[in-house]
Amino acid sequence: MDIRLTGIQLSYLVAVTLFFFGLKKLGSPATARNGNLWASIGMLIAVVATMLDRQILNYQMIALALIIGSVIGAVIAYKVQMTEMPQMVGLLNGLGGAASSMVAVGEFWRYLALAESPPLGTTITAILGVLIGGVTFTGSMIAFAKLQGIMSGSPILFPLQQQFNILLFVAFGAGSVY
Repeated sequence: MDIRLTGIQLSYLVAVTLFFFGLKKLGSPATARNGNLWASIGMLIAVVATMLDRQILNYQMIALALIIGSVIGAVIAYKVQMTEMPQMVGLLNGLGGAASSMVAVGEFWRYLALAESPPLGTTITAILGVLIGGVTFTGSMIAFAKLQGIMSGSPILFPLQQQFNILLFVAFGAGSVY
């Protein structure tokens, strides 16, 4: 096995471990700052490992995205009041869901651009990524709207709601098969 590949895989393992410990520390106000630091270091390790592992076509765009994301994150960290933290978490979680959906679609399109049929595992992963990311996005946006007071906190119900949900799921499945 290639030593570089083994090092990259170990880097991913360290990054995931730091994410888990960081999330655990976020559970207490006394340790939240360290948890955020640990998770940030894990993300840095994951990004660097990915950039070393994959054939990156445009490092400048990745650097630009990191700079823009860091500036936005720093501004949010200093501007958002602690009482608005649940809304911010809902919003950012929703954006993460949307991003995971876009990554799944992008990976699928990458195969199509190469005029290749994606492997079945990649196709299933992309479909699940879009489904889970889409549900995360919509659910988090609803949570944000309710916490912000834009939307009522009471459940939104309408006639034939369950049947409509089933129809949406069937339509998603049919679109995925297509």
